[in-house]
Amino acid sequence: MATITEEQAQAKQGTISVHTENIFPIIKKFLYSDHEIFLRELVSNAVDATQKVKVLSAKGELKEELGELNIEVRIDEKEGTLTISDRGVGLTAEEVEKYINQIAFSGAEEFLEKYKGEQDAPNIIGHFGLGFYSAFMVADKVELVSRSWQPSAEAVHWTCEGSTSFSLGKGERKERGTDVILHIAADSKEFLSEARVRGILKKYCSFLPVPILFGEEESGEGDKKEKKPAVINNTDPAWTKHPTKLKDEDYKALYHELYPFSEDPLFHIHLNVDHPFKLTGVLYFPKLKNDFDPRRNKVQLYSEQVFVTDDVSAILPEFLTLLNGVIDSPDIPLNVSRSYLQSDANVKKISGHITKKVADKLKEMFNKDRKDLEAKWDDIKVFIEYGMLTDEKFFEAAQDFNLLKDSEGNFHTLEELREKTKALQTDKDGNLVLLYATDKEGQHSFIQAAKGRGYEVVLLDGPLTAHVVQRLEMKHENLRFARVDADTLDKLVPKEEKHVGKLSEEEIGQLKPAFEAVIGKDQFHLQFEPMGSEGDAVVITRPEFMRRMREQQLTGGMRMMGEMPEMMNLVVNTDHPLTQTILEAKTDKRKEKLSKQAVDLALLGQGLLKGEALTAFLRRSVELIK
Repeated sequence: MATITEEQAQAKQGTISVHTENIFPIIKKFLYSDHEIFLRELVSNAVDATQKVKVLSAKGELKEELGELNIEVRIDEKEGTLTISDRGVGLTAEEVEKYINQIAFSGAEEFLEKYKGEQDAPNIIGHFGLGFYSAFMVADKVELVSRSWQPSAEAVHWTCEGSTSFSLGKGERKERGTDVILHIAADSKEFLSEARVRGILKKYCSFLPVPILFGEEESGEGDKKEKKPAVINNTDPAWTKHPTKLKDEDYKALYHELYPFSEDPLFHIHLNVDHPFKLTGVLYFPKLKNDFDPRRNKVQLYSEQVFVTDDVSAILPEFLTLLNGVIDSPDIPLNVSRSYLQSDANVKKISGHITKKVADKLKEMFNKDRKDLEAKWDDIKVFIEYGMLTDEKFFEAAQDFNLLKDSEGNFHTLEELREKTKALQTDKDGNLVLLYATDKEGQHSFIQAAKGRGYEVVLLDGPLTAHVVQRLEMKHENLRFARVDADTLDKLVPKEEKHVGKLSEEEIGQLKPAFEAVIGKDQFHLQFEPMGSEGDAVVITRPEFMRRMREQQLTGGMRMMGEMPEMMNLVVNTDHPLTQTILEAKTDKRKEKLSKQAVDLALLGQGLLKGEALTAFLRRSVELIK
């Protein structure tokens, strides 16, 4: 580590050239909410210096051996310092004057007003070329000791104590490179903790292209064990390589490095673009099931292997944030506001490209190995549905691979289902009616009744079902979705011919008082319909329109005051033998008792009979058996 000599006491004294009275309070004010960013900035500077010296060596301009090109981060708790050292190009005195002392920073007040929100704070300093000065967020004194790669260069030593005054003189450093020494301020002592610093390095520097040394690790065995500096980063992550050089194991290894303790992803998409923008990365499909949470912060954004953020909502369409993985692009302007990102032409191109790559991957899976896609469908359908709802281009592309699973577990595209069902399920107005269920077990009797008519029933049991069916209806003319428990089958798929019931209007009038006496009028709308002698005696249906509105409200699609009440119809099957038995009962009391039993059976089948009402039903059932 560099030391201060007596000669440095004679160092040049000067004032940092800035266009505001004092830049350091501005730096602290802006980034105080995320002041750990200083370490990313300083280590990134060290990486840049190291990469430059590699270029000089490759060109033959650097005559000496490159040697080890590690970057080392050291803590000295006793001295209260944190040091970042590299063996990069280094700086001459003239370069320190140019790059450190002359800060082009104008319009400080305008800057403060424009970027006063915390949301963009972590990247502002880098945008204005102030990465080095981020050190003053946590330090009350910063020293820079550097020796240039140029053969005749002398080491320099620069010191500043958080004002516009500095000291610049000769330094003590035998090798090329730079030490940045931070004297940690009293209110930032957390950055003298090994655990805290390690956490920051793992967060921002885990995939930097130059080895980062921090702390120590043991190597060897037995008596030959020795401690050596520990490398904390992977300098060659999978996304920086060409896809042809990688195997599935490589992609899985990266996934578990990004998300320790997670189960394997379903599949991945490798992004690798050089023109018209540069973009690399790997996106993974995790097992989503019905986990609908677009704010998962699982896609990480990097700029040339430097971690920037895991909030990519300004760069990716919202549905893609359900995925996991890495995006790395030097062409995304990282250090400006979210609103600028959203309007930037490059960002829009990158966003569109990623959306297309995801759609192309799913279409390729459908075409090449449909059975494999079907096997993964339950784990990814919520992603595809969310994309179809929120992104028009993805919706259009998804028509080629979006699948609908029927009650038997078979998969169909919408077009395949149209062809299969149009003969039986086209109603009198020429609309194709696709019946669906959201709960295969709970709606079993309705599904069986529909299948008894030869109808197909698809399973739409995701959290976005109500929105998805509405979007498909809007996009496809003469297509209507109806849930199997929304009404009687004759009304779900109305035909020209009407089923004639066994009871006359007069007989239905005689039945009506018995049922009205045993149901809650505020809960059910009573209907009498001929549904065939094989159907249930009493059926509870939920009207499609009102139920959809309620479901959309519950999934955030509608903002209303209070929750909409559930609307239900209680439909009495006038063709059922039990209905005839109730009609022929000798007394009104007997009619009501049998009616109550029939209603409770329907409630029980829907899971709506509970507590005291369930107890009463069980006792009544025993009496009726006797």
